[in-house]
Amino acid sequence: TNQWFLPAVRGDIPPGCAAHGFVCDGTRILVFGGMVEYGRYSNDLYELQASRWLWKKVKPQAPSNGSPPCPRLGHSFSLYGNKCYLFGGLANESEDSNNNVPRYLNDFYELELQHGSGVVGWSIPVTKGILPSPRESHTAIVYCRKDAGSPKMYIFGGMCGCRLNDLWELDIETMTWSRPETKGTVPLPRSLHTANVIGNKMYVFGGWVPQSAGGEISAPDGEWKCTGSFSYLNLDTTEWIGLISDCQEDKSNLLPGPRAGHCAVAVGTRLYIWSGRDGYRKAWNNQVCCKDLWYLDTERPLAPSQVQLIRATTNSFQLKWDEVPTVEGYLLQLHADSPVPPVAGIPGAGVPETSVLSSQGGCSLHQSPQSLPSVPYPEMKVDHPSQTNNLIPNNVQVSLSSNSRVEGKEKVAAPENKVTQETMKNHADATGFKESNAPSLLPVCASSAQTSANVGELHDLDKQTVNPDASVSSTVSSTQTMVTQQAVKTESSSTNGAVVKDETSLTTFNSKSEAAETAYVMPSARVNTGQTNDSHSSRAPQRPPAPVKARDRRWYDVGIFKNNSAVVSQFYLLPEETLNINSKTKGADVPDYRLLKKQDLFPGTVYRFRVAAINGCGVGPFSKISEFKTCIPGFPGAPSTVKITKSVDCIHLSWEPPASPSGNILEYSAYLAIRSTQLQENPSQLVFMRIYCGLKTSCIVTAAQLSNAHVDYTSRPAIVFRISAKNERGYGPATQVRWLQDMKTSGSK
Repeated sequence: TNQWFLPAVRGDIPPGCAAHGFVCDGTRILVFGGMVEYGRYSNDLYELQASRWLWKKVKPQAPSNGSPPCPRLGHSFSLYGNKCYLFGGLANESEDSNNNVPRYLNDFYELELQHGSGVVGWSIPVTKGILPSPRESHTAIVYCRKDAGSPKMYIFGGMCGCRLNDLWELDIETMTWSRPETKGTVPLPRSLHTANVIGNKMYVFGGWVPQSAGGEISAPDGEWKCTGSFSYLNLDTTEWIGLISDCQEDKSNLLPGPRAGHCAVAVGTRLYIWSGRDGYRKAWNNQVCCKDLWYLDTERPLAPSQVQLIRATTNSFQLKWDEVPTVEGYLLQLHADSPVPPVAGIPGAGVPETSVLSSQGGCSLHQSPQSLPSVPYPEMKVDHPSQTNNLIPNNVQVSLSSNSRVEGKEKVAAPENKVTQETMKNHADATGFKESNAPSLLPVCASSAQTSANVGELHDLDKQTVNPDASVSSTVSSTQTMVTQQAVKTESSSTNGAVVKDETSLTTFNSKSEAAETAYVMPSARVNTGQTNDSHSSRAPQRPPAPVKARDRRWYDVGIFKNNSAVVSQFYLLPEETLNINSKTKGADVPDYRLLKKQDLFPGTVYRFRVAAINGCGVGPFSKISEFKTCIPGFPGAPSTVKITKSVDCIHLSWEPPASPSGNILEYSAYLAIRSTQLQENPSQLVFMRIYCGLKTSCIVTAAQLSNAHVDYTSRPAIVFRISAKNERGYGPATQVRWLQDMKTSGSK
């Protein structure tokens, strides 16, 4: 939302302080030291549980081989694993806070944390090598290479009577200090700057630097200024790369202004910069406190998860995918099994240049829709999160919240074509996509297909409900009658890869990893899914069959969506000439959706979907491919409003009956995923046992049945149920529910 809020904290609320140490460990925050009221230095340690906004003052044990850290400010406080590392800072030798006698520190402490909350105590590690010189207002980060190597802490810059720009390395495993040799242009000496690690790079921004042109300073009282220079250190090659120089002009205010004492935090691959102050030391009254928030996108976003199906109708899908952090939106594409004819005579209009991305994957800072002037550094753009443009395609429905809770990446389906129920909240502003200077489309090659199952989540509470949002239900069908097939291909036209015997038998099926096929598995062997679908296909208003040629298997834009969900009933047809260009070009312009024709989805048709995330650096890679099939009218819908009530020796499943356009509901079937040797060989193949068949809209799951349940770990630990309804035309889609388990519960199953 890009909105600040003031939480109502409670507990041992610490006094306001400056130049303190600050680390974030999950949902808890630790604050150490700093300058508090009346200029007094502190060595107090506070813990904030952000999930409850509860402050607690903690008292670590003193080290066995020395004294605890003295009161200080301007120190570094870094977290790695379950330990915090404290280095340096500035102490006051005088007991009188009004009579400051500064003493620069280079002592080094280790603070061991307890899991979840609390601390164990301080220790003074025995280190080898030469310690860094005393300093304050420096930075310290911890980095560990993914492939090999031990974690290392890097200390850069700071103040010790004059500004510093030396780099120090501590091998945390061997506790050895060293000074690595670097390549490239070292940033100017500085203090009160920030340093953050994203990937294998340490990004250094701002701070106080010497006023002199050469960057050298001989006297402690020399002139110095704030800087807006920006560099990074490649921690694998120890090479400095300059991104924004100290003398670079920014007349259009497209870059963060010079500042020091600001804060910066990395969220995913995005760096946020907030506040700070500017001015000269000898003109304190002229300093400016900044109130602006900037962010830097350092690389294109990662691929989202596979598209998941929430609900299907005869001519629409409700889709969901896992959220990618710090992105501007998502590009959703589809292609159909049946050929879609290209549109002739519709010109493809390009968007303004400000929305066209370079094919290079460099850093991207964004502030406004205007392009940056050319500079002798890697391409960069700067953005205020609040300044955005509306780039969502016209008439594309977006009605699901990004906070919807659905997860699971199974590649199996049983019983027949399943549909997901999930808990959702309506998003008030989901009808418009606001985005800053980001592209809408970069054509990519098609990837191999892979099917996915879709699940609703129920947490392990006494009573829970999975229910679609009212607005979503009305979008799909006011009578909830058009829900059916999700899976799209069968391994066998007669058995669909399924072996189903009776109520007590195991339901098994075949599924190939990263293959465009999912088995239809029916609750009864007497019902043939493939034959049923084929026998009624003539009743649906489908297109005449046509051979699918290789050139017709193209991807079409569904649209750009702000949130990680969408209701899809149409897609855009690109002109033939645009398709040919896009198939060869990586950086093609985004078409003007207002000038393109739209194609409605057809009943009983297979569609493949893929999605890519968008940020300021461009469109990221596409997800693995999922494929779903629109419904054939007449089958019953999926049961809804599934509730699980837990008791001492069993659980009670209940659900609401679906609409049935072809006669009354004849029976319901409920299934439980169970452990089997087949799962050990291929964990992606869930095996289901029918635990109920009857007319009631509820059933009991006994402790004996639960003891045989399979706990699925594809996302969070969960026991999987499926419930489906049958009318005179056969079984409709199943509602799959993931009953979330905590570690103790899942360990006992």
